[in-house]
Amino acid sequence: MAARMLDASITPAARFLDQLERALLAGQTDELAGLRFSILLTSKWEASDTVPGERRAELRQELSILRSLYLNQLDEIAMSFGVQKAIELKEEIERTVSIPEDMCPSAMPTEWEELYF
Repeated sequence: MAARMLDASITPAARFLDQLERALLAGQTDELAGLRFSILLTSKWEASDTVPGERRAELRQELSILRSLYLNQLDEIAMSFGVQKAIELKEEIERTVSIPEDMCPSAMPTEWEELYF
């Protein structure tokens, strides 16, 4: 009987922790997907022929930073939720996150937009 009471008292806490873990994982997954989209878009702009050489160098530097942030986010997920979960999320995000075909490289933000947005 004592074991049943113990299980009953742990169940609400276990549910709370499970919900909290899911919420944390969802937030980190969204952040990882956003970084992936930024990497894809930045690399598309960097590869565009319409971008001047000086701006292209800036985009390469930004791309390097974004890739580092992406890998750091993956490491954080692996440390928090396990390596297997991080691998699964990485594969899912790389399979599902893409740039729409109708989005052209000329949509690159101007310097003014970068300052304020």
